[in-house]
Amino acid sequence: MSGLRRLRIVGTGLIGTSLGLALRGSDVDVSLADPSPTACTLARDLGAGRLAEQVEPDVDLVLVACPPDVVAQVVAAELTAHPNAVVSDVASVKSAILKELRASGADLSRYIGSHPMAGRERSGAVAGRADLFSGRPWVLVPHESTSARARELVTELVRAVGAVAATMPAREHDAAVAAVSHVPQVAASLVASQLRDLPTEAIGLSGQGVRDVTRIAASDPTLWTQILVGNAAAVAQILRHLREDLDTVLEALSALGEDPDSDAPGARSVLARLIAEGNAGQARIPGKHGAPPTTYATVTVLVPDEPGQLGRLFTDMGQEGINLEDLHIDHAMGRLMGVVELLVRPADADPLRAGLSARGWTLSE
Repeated sequence: MSGLRRLRIVGTGLIGTSLGLALRGSDVDVSLADPSPTACTLARDLGAGRLAEQVEPDVDLVLVACPPDVVAQVVAAELTAHPNAVVSDVASVKSAILKELRASGADLSRYIGSHPMAGRERSGAVAGRADLFSGRPWVLVPHESTSARARELVTELVRAVGAVAATMPAREHDAAVAAVSHVPQVAASLVASQLRDLPTEAIGLSGQGVRDVTRIAASDPTLWTQILVGNAAAVAQILRHLREDLDTVLEALSALGEDPDSDAPGARSVLARLIAEGNAGQARIPGKHGAPPTTYATVTVLVPDEPGQLGRLFTDMGQEGINLEDLHIDHAMGRLMGVVELLVRPADADPLRAGLSARGWTLSE
C-alpha cells in the first residue's frame, strides 16, 4: 500500500472491529477509539488494532464507524482534531450526514462518505469478522468538494480489505439502499412480528421459507431506528408503492374469501402477476461473485444430525469433482436429520446424485 499507512477507527462495533481484523497482518497501523473503554479494549484484545492513546496522533485516514445519529458530529470533530487526515464514515445513510456537515462549516475537502454493503444480524466487537467485506460492494459517496486524495485513500482501504469499490452521489445512494436494504428490513420485521402470538404448534411448522424471509428481523432495533429515521423520505416513497400493491392483493384475496367458489373476475390474475413480478425482480439480484444471475439445479440430501456428517458430505462432493455453488440447510421436523439442498450447475446435478447415492447418501427428490 502506498498512501495509507496509519488508520484511525472511531467506533469499535461490528464494522469497526471487522475493519481492523481485515487489516491485521497488513502494513497499515490501525488505532482504535470508542466512547466505551470496554468496547475499545475488547476490539484490541480481539486483534483489531492498538488503542489510540498508545500510538502517534498523526494519521492518514480516520474511519468513523459510530451510530448513524452521531456520525456527523464525530466526523466534524475528527476533521478538526486531525487537520492533515482524510475522514470518512461507514453510515448507511449519506444525504442527511452531508447536510449536517455542510451546516457545521467543517472543511469538507478532506471528507468523503462511504458505505460497505456488509453486515450481520449480530452487533458489537465480538461479532467482528476479518472476511466481512470480502467480495462485497463498498460505495464511495464523494461530493462536489471532495479532494482527489480523499478518494484515493478510501479506495485504497476498500481494496485492502477485499471489497469492491463503487461510486454514487449521496441522494442516489440513499434511494438505492432504501430499496435493497432498508425496505427489506421493514418487510422482514413486519412478517416476523406476525409470528409472536402464534401457537407453539404453528411455529413448529416453520421451514426454510419463513427463515429466509425473517432472517434480518433479528437486527438491532436501536441501530435500525436511527437508519430508518435518517433515510425516512426514500424508505417512505418505496413503502407507499408497496402499500398500493398490497391493497390490490388484499382486494383480490377479499373477493375470493367472500365466496371461494365465485368467479371473482381478475382476482386470480392479480395473484399470479404478484408472483411473476416477484420472479422478475428476484432474477435481477446478482449471482455468485457478482456475476449475472444463474439458475442452478438442486440436489437434496438427508444428512444425519451428527458431528462430522456435513463435512463428510462436502468431502464426498469434492471427490466427485463437482463444485458447490450455494446451499440451504433445513431440519426435518421430528427427526434428527438435516435437509441439505446442494445448488450446482445443471449439468452437474445427475452425476452428483449418482455419485452421492453410490457413497451411501439418502437423496430426496
